[in-house]
Amino acid sequence: MNKMLCMGLLILPLLAACKRPEPPSPERPPEPQATALRDAIRQPLDKAKAAQQVTDQAAEQQRAAIDAATR
Repeated sequence: MNKMLCMGLLILPLLAACKRPEPPSPERPPEPQATALRDAIRQPLDKAKAAQQVTDQAAEQQRAAIDAATR
């Protein structure tokens, strides 16, 4: 009996913690979180994409110049 009571008292806080979080109110959308982190990650990626576009354009111009020189 004592063991069952102890097990019940140990399990009770776990069961109390297992409830669903309250959904956000429909009148107001949830506020975005971690925008600074997202921006910090996105900034170097955007910079790299821009550099890749410049590199691709330069490579295309170089290919066109080589093709024009060999014809």
